[in-house]
Amino acid sequence: MTARNLYAGRLDERKNAAAALRRREVTISAARVGAIVAAIGLAYFSAWLSLAAVLAFIALAIVHERVILARKRLDAGAAFYERGLGRIDGTWQGKGDGGEEFAEDHHPYAGDFDLFGHGSLFELISLAITRAGRVRLASWLKEPSMDATEIRARQAAVLELRDNVELREDLSVGAAEVVREVESAKLDAWAAAPAVRVTTAERIAAIVLPAVAVIIVGFTIPSLIARFRDEPASFPLWPLIAISLVIAFAARGLKERVEQIITGVERAEPALALLGGILVRLERESFVSEKLAALAARIGGAHVEIERLRKRVALLDARRNQFFAPIAALLMWTPNVAFAIERWRRLHGSRVAGWLEAVGECEALASLASFAFEHPEFAMPEIAGQAPLFDARELGHPLIPAGRRVSNDLKLDDKLRLLIVSGSNMSGKSTMLRSTGIAAVLAMTGAPVCARSLTISPMAIGASIRIHDSLQENASRFYAEILRIRETLEMSQRGPLLFLLDEMLAGTNSHDRRIGAEAIVRALVDRGAIGLVSTHDLALAQIAAELAPKAANVHFEDRIEEGRVVFDYRMRDGVVTKSNALELMRSVGIDV
Repeated sequence: MTARNLYAGRLDERKNAAAALRRREVTISAARVGAIVAAIGLAYFSAWLSLAAVLAFIALAIVHERVILARKRLDAGAAFYERGLGRIDGTWQGKGDGGEEFAEDHHPYAGDFDLFGHGSLFELISLAITRAGRVRLASWLKEPSMDATEIRARQAAVLELRDNVELREDLSVGAAEVVREVESAKLDAWAAAPAVRVTTAERIAAIVLPAVAVIIVGFTIPSLIARFRDEPASFPLWPLIAISLVIAFAARGLKERVEQIITGVERAEPALALLGGILVRLERESFVSEKLAALAARIGGAHVEIERLRKRVALLDARRNQFFAPIAALLMWTPNVAFAIERWRRLHGSRVAGWLEAVGECEALASLASFAFEHPEFAMPEIAGQAPLFDARELGHPLIPAGRRVSNDLKLDDKLRLLIVSGSNMSGKSTMLRSTGIAAVLAMTGAPVCARSLTISPMAIGASIRIHDSLQENASRFYAEILRIRETLEMSQRGPLLFLLDEMLAGTNSHDRRIGAEAIVRALVDRGAIGLVSTHDLALAQIAAELAPKAANVHFEDRIEEGRVVFDYRMRDGVVTKSNALELMRSVGIDV
C-alpha cells in the first residue's frame, strides 16, 4: 500500500469515527438535560428517585467528557493524515509550521536554502509540536552533524520509525494535547528552580501540630455535644483555640516558602496527566535502533514519577473546597502537600527537562521518518569516511513538485573540487546550487534526500545565494555578500567545506570581479573545499581552466520556440555559448 492510500484510508476512518462520536455527544447532551429535568420533577414525589436522576446526570457527564476527549483525539488523528496527504500531493505550502522564529539573517545558509518560512523545508518536514521538538529539528537543520556515527544513528532511528505510522500518529496527537498545557505551565522552569529551604524542625512541626490538633478535636467534640445538650463539659475549649493559633502562626511563617514551592505547579495537573500519557506511549515501544533505545532509557519510568507528582498536585485542589478549607487549615494541608512536592522536585526535578528534551528528539526523528515515508523515492544517503565527497545521482530540489522537478548528477571530490556553472537567466543555476545545499543539510541531519543516491562526507556548508542589502545595518548587497564570503573562507580553514556561491561579486565591475573571484575560489580549492560557483560572466569561466584538473565548467542552456525562451534545466559539460537576456527583455515588451 502506498503512503497516499494508507493516509487516505485512515483519514476516512478517523473522520467517520469522529462523526459517530459527535452524534453520540448530541445524544448524551440531550440525556443530561433530561436527567436534570427528571431530578427536578421527581423531587416532589420522591427524594430517592430525584437522587437517582442526579446520579444519572453525574454518570452521563463523566461519559460525555470521555466521548468528547475521544472525539478530539480522532479529530487530531484526522488532521495528522490530512496534513500528510497535503505534503504528498504538493498542497502543503502555508498550512504547516514554517518555523519563522528560527530564521537568521546572518546564518551561513538558512536563508539561501529556504529552511524557514512560508513554503520552507522546515514546513515540509516538521511534525514537531512541542517547543523542544521544534527547536531540536531546527537546530539539526541549521547545524548539521559532522559526526558520521551520529548521522548513521539518526538514519537508523528514522528508518525504524518510518513505517511505524501508528506511533507517529499517537506522538503527534499526544503532543498536540500536551503542548499548550505543559509549556504554559513551564514545568521545566519550575523543576529547575532552586530548592526551597525547609528545616527539619519545620517539617516535624507540620506533622506534629496537626496530629495534636486532631487529638484535641477528638476530645473537644464530645464536650461541644455535651454543652449543646446542657450537660457538664468534660474538656475545655481553650486547648483547641490555642492549637489553632499555634498552627496559624506556624503556617504564616511558612507561607512565603510554600507559595514559592507551589507557584508554577499548582494548576499543572492537566499538563502532568497529558505528559504522563505521552511518556507511557513512548515507553510502550520496544525500539531496536541505538538512538531510540537510548531515548527510551532516558524516559524509562518517567511516567511513574510524573503520576506521583500529579497526585500530589491534585491534593492541592482540596484546599479550595469551602467545606474542607477549615479542616485543611487545621491539618496544615497546604504546607504538608507543598513539602511532599518539594521532596519530589529535589529527587526528580533535574530530570524533567531531560524528559521533555527526549520527547522533543522523538518528535524531530518522527518528522524525518514521516518525510521518508511520504517520499519513498528519496534516497537515504551513504555517509563516507573520506572527505571531501559529494556524489549524487538524479539530484533534485525537494520543494519543487515531482511533476516539475528536473534532476541532475553531480560529483565533487578531492580530484574535482570546483564546478563553474554558467548559463542564462532562469536556466536552473541557482536551483542546482540550492538542491546541492539542501541535500547536504538533509544528509547530515539524518534524513533522506531528493536523489536516487547520494554518498557524502560530513562537512560544513557555506553559501552566498540570496543576499540582500540592509538599511538597518547600512550595508549594500555587495558588502553583505563579501562578508558572507569572508565567513565561508574562514570556515574552509577549520575543516571540510561545501561552498555554494551564486553570481559571485555581481555587484562590482568586470575587472575587479575577475580578480576577486579567482582569488576566492583558488583559496577555497587550495584548502580542500569543494563547491559550485555560478556566473553570468563568461570571463569567470576561464578560472576553471587555470585550476584544472581540480576545476571544470558546466552550464545550463535554453532555446527559443515560437518566440518563447524554453529551458530543460539539464546540466551539461562546458561553458554556455549564448545568452537569453535580450530575448527575455523583448518577451516582456522592452524594445531592444
